[in-house]
Amino acid sequence: MLHFLGIGAQKSGTSWLHALLCQHPSLRFPGVKEVHFWDQQRHLGLEWYRSLFAGDDGRLAGEITPAYAILPPATIAEVHAAFPAVRLVYLIRNPLERAWSSAKMAVGRAEMRIDEASDQWFIDHFRSAGSMARGDYETCLRNWLARYPAEQVLVLRYETIGADPAGVANACCDHLAVPRFDPLPATLGDRVFTGPPDRLRPSLWPVLADIYGPRIESLGRFLGTDLSVWLEPHTAA
Repeated sequence: MLHFLGIGAQKSGTSWLHALLCQHPSLRFPGVKEVHFWDQQRHLGLEWYRSLFAGDDGRLAGEITPAYAILPPATIAEVHAAFPAVRLVYLIRNPLERAWSSAKMAVGRAEMRIDEASDQWFIDHFRSAGSMARGDYETCLRNWLARYPAEQVLVLRYETIGADPAGVANACCDHLAVPRFDPLPATLGDRVFTGPPDRLRPSLWPVLADIYGPRIESLGRFLGTDLSVWLEPHTAA
């Protein structure tokens, strides 16, 4: 049975989360990390998806597909109809940093080097529908919270992985109702599936700040937390 889903966000630490939870003796990932059923594989049928998590060896089964964060409300309603008790984990990252990291990944997929991509190439990527949707955390959360109660949704910030990985690990275990790691994994502080190290071009920061400034302020009000640090000028890797 499916017990938990990691729903994103893309480029926000989901590979680290998967590597961490794979080491927990009470959790299992019967499929690959990213099954992509709800956004790409629905033609295989719900029973196929259920079969991935069949069996009971005492461990809780789940999967992590970052694209699920931006599922449309109608699809989220279907997820809820099939799995109303599932626990959700949503990692969010400074959306300026997330957009830059995503764009760098796209450069590689376009078989280019970072220095071959113009500022305009990056700006076009930043303004693409997919990139902007993935960085619109408030809309994503509102869509999921329209179906799932807040106590079933754990929201964690990417920067906390570096600052307090043990705290993140414990928060995940508590949310999934499994014992905390004892001892903590030796790999807890390792980075997983990191992108190119090129830092954000100073010329691009104002563009991203213009796109995401209002969204960050609104998200802070929605979550009841101060996210102003996300708008401090910097050149993120």
